[in-house]
Amino acid sequence: MNVLSIARLLALALALLLPPAAAAPDVPALAAASDLKFALDEAASHFREQTGMTVRPVYGSSGNFMQQIRQGAPFELFMSADEGLVFELARSGLTVDDGMLYAIGRIVLFVPSTSPLQAAEGLEGVRLAQADGRLRKFAIANPGHAPYGRAARAALRRAGIWEALQPHLVLGENVSQAAQFTASGSVQAGIFALSLALAPAIARTGHYVILPEDSAEPLRQRMVLTRRAGKTARAFYAWLAGVEGRAVLKRYGFGLPPG
Repeated sequence: MNVLSIARLLALALALLLPPAAAAPDVPALAAASDLKFALDEAASHFREQTGMTVRPVYGSSGNFMQQIRQGAPFELFMSADEGLVFELARSGLTVDDGMLYAIGRIVLFVPSTSPLQAAEGLEGVRLAQADGRLRKFAIANPGHAPYGRAARAALRRAGIWEALQPHLVLGENVSQAAQFTASGSVQAGIFALSLALAPAIARTGHYVILPEDSAEPLRQRMVLTRRAGKTARAFYAWLAGVEGRAVLKRYGFGLPPG
């Protein structure tokens, strides 16, 4: 027997003696709208403590996520800030069903502590600040693919200041980035999700006022399991729809559908 044959036999014997490799853990990737950043991090932590299961949220704009799922991105659960995007995926046969309405989002005008504006003056204060030169930069999410950006645009149009603000707009890739621009003081004010304004890391940097519900179309947020969904993703979906999941969302200012 040559040296190569002996080496192969030794390798085979060693393989038989070693325990089989553990199967890869089921840690599904979840595509989640950026307004969920703080609420979903908390929810995922509670879910892990109670069930021993782990999920991995990935945050971004709902419109971008829809395109990624269409292109085969391995997300098992999609939590959109715009239910219409879920319906589009369902019509394409990429989800298990039409999903579930999980929250109604709200928008706020947020003014950092370093700004010369006053949050209490609302969008009228923004109009006056733009007219007298105090407003140089104003942050919103990109309306091209972010539902909260479209809601911000609608609110500014309804207030009659959308056109005037064009030279001052700073567009975040998603609503979380718009919140970061505003909280950092890089802009004088911004419109973003109430759920982000309530997070301590952002709340301590300034003040906000909730914009009237009729400022924009309701942000009906829908979640859905994709065709890739496994046991853990399905369990988390059910947990979010239950009492504890709804309680987390409520703490972060989301309106809840009947249930």
